[in-house]
Amino acid sequence: MTLLLVENHEQPTLSVSLSFRAGSAYDPAGKEGVAAIVAELLTKGTPTQNAEQIAAAIEGVGGSIGASAGDDFLAVSADVLSDHAELAFSLLGDVSRRATFPDQELELARTRFLSALEVELSQAQNVAGRAFQQEIYGRNPYGRNTSAAAYKAITRDDVVGFAGRRLRPGGALLVVAGDITLPRARELATQAFGSWRGTAPPAPAFPAPPAKRGTDILLVNRPGSVQSNIVIGNTTFLSTDTTYYAARIATHVLGGGSDSRLFIILREQKSWTYGSYAALRRNRGVGFWRATFEGRTEVTDSALTELLHQIDRIRTETISDSELVAAKGFLVGSFPLTIETPRQIAQVVSTARLLGLGPDYVQRYRERLAGVSSARARAAAQRAIHRDAFSIVVVGDAKALYDKLKAIAPVRLVDIAGKAMDPAELNPKGGPVAFDRSQIVARRDSFHALVQGNVFGGQVAKVDVMGDSIVYTEATTIGQFQQQSRVVLNGDLSMRRTDQTGTVQGQHTEIHLNYADGRVKGTSMTPQPGGTPKSITVDTTVPAGTIDDNALALLLTALPLEQGKTFNLNVFSTGEGTTKVVSVKVAAFENVAVPAGTFPAYRLELSGMQLPLVMHVTQQAPRRIVRIAPTGAPLVFELVK
Repeated sequence: MTLLLVENHEQPTLSVSLSFRAGSAYDPAGKEGVAAIVAELLTKGTPTQNAEQIAAAIEGVGGSIGASAGDDFLAVSADVLSDHAELAFSLLGDVSRRATFPDQELELARTRFLSALEVELSQAQNVAGRAFQQEIYGRNPYGRNTSAAAYKAITRDDVVGFAGRRLRPGGALLVVAGDITLPRARELATQAFGSWRGTAPPAPAFPAPPAKRGTDILLVNRPGSVQSNIVIGNTTFLSTDTTYYAARIATHVLGGGSDSRLFIILREQKSWTYGSYAALRRNRGVGFWRATFEGRTEVTDSALTELLHQIDRIRTETISDSELVAAKGFLVGSFPLTIETPRQIAQVVSTARLLGLGPDYVQRYRERLAGVSSARARAAAQRAIHRDAFSIVVVGDAKALYDKLKAIAPVRLVDIAGKAMDPAELNPKGGPVAFDRSQIVARRDSFHALVQGNVFGGQVAKVDVMGDSIVYTEATTIGQFQQQSRVVLNGDLSMRRTDQTGTVQGQHTEIHLNYADGRVKGTSMTPQPGGTPKSITVDTTVPAGTIDDNALALLLTALPLEQGKTFNLNVFSTGEGTTKVVSVKVAAFENVAVPAGTFPAYRLELSGMQLPLVMHVTQQAPRRIVRIAPTGAPLVFELVK
């Protein structure tokens, strides 16, 4: 183990950080997430202390302890007042050497990671980032992503085995920063780690990132999305390559902040986005460069064209003196802010040493940036940015984007899970479905509405079967949103009437529609962003078998569900007065835990509406919806009873 001390007696504080080559790159295939779970569980128990006792010990002296895993390294660190240095070293030694990884804590961690993953996958920028990493790195571990299946496959033996192999003192780095002397730091480190032996096995030979031979676009279909996310970039060079400093300057001029070209042009001049940025990242292996954009669907192709133009400029034109001075001023001037506290110092020193950046990295970082000329910055941009071999990822409504993007570069189309799609699937045709009438029975279901994991309201759904008619009602309350709907269906499950009233952020909503003889007639008043509800008169034909959108949740349970099937339904949007095709994909069969119990359920992925939805419907008849999760919103409905 290597001990590094950054001695500073200005404040009576201390940070101790122990790093191992045990990041997510070392996760076993198919069990991505092991390193993160190991880090999560390190402080959750040892043979002499449980999680509560460890937390009480460190918090009792005003300190903190925790661990995290990145791509390359896993680090566990403690921060205390220097009077309690012995406790910090002792706890670090205990958790890194003798963590017990309790089964109960593993299951709690698994649940937290699965919930976090669900939120992550609901956000387009995260979907774009995951797809981009996979595009540029391929089979290299940097290109792998976590998944629900991987988290569920991880066992305690996997966790214990990973920690036993990778968390070894040989090759580990112990960085101590703050109010302590070298003899005292060495003494405490010897007490905590001196009898520990062993070296982690060498890193396996990771596959090289794929060699790109041309620029193309991976279009990830997110049906109905009103915004698109773009990520452009490529792999670059090893962390020790000195080209980094000049490339860092060029990247900042292009998209480093609010004074950069991308921000000024795409946001301030064209009003296409709240922000567009570029970044240069280092790994222990090959790093990467990327530029990003998020904006309205209708300007996506224009924004991509402008992004490519600005990227061309940074590679081919000389950076102006004013831009060069501004970029240097920001990067050189802000660096001291990253090494103000002992914890920050420990992090920067650890990263520099672990990436092999040399012992003088921190001292010479600003000097090396300040010495970059315009010519060097342009040359570095040409080397780092592979204009003729970009990976471009666009996440958005492919139906609106596909033809426009084809004019820019070749397009490959995939769904949100990464499965290849035929462009013909973007314009599905809806039609009647033979519903299973026996699944519709009288019942009452109550749901909690969870916003970011906290109960924030609820919904009650009720079915009444009365001779030749079925009445389905829903009452929903979420904060200031209130809505009541009542749908009457005929005995053959065709639509008869729908009525809806509600309040959305102070705006009154009201819908009254009648279905008969292939037409729907009535009125619809729906909320608008400007604060004034929109009223429309509805009088239009509808295809046979059309479903009112307020009845969709009821009729999904009566579909002839089978894993792998997709149903394209004609659904009348009562708020817009138009018929849409809603695709219902039976994606998987999962065990779903909700307050009402654990149910074997079909996972239904719905697209074609304003927001995609994931619904879980029980396998057991009569079927019930047990979970509803709108994609892209921090909202989940779970069955309570």
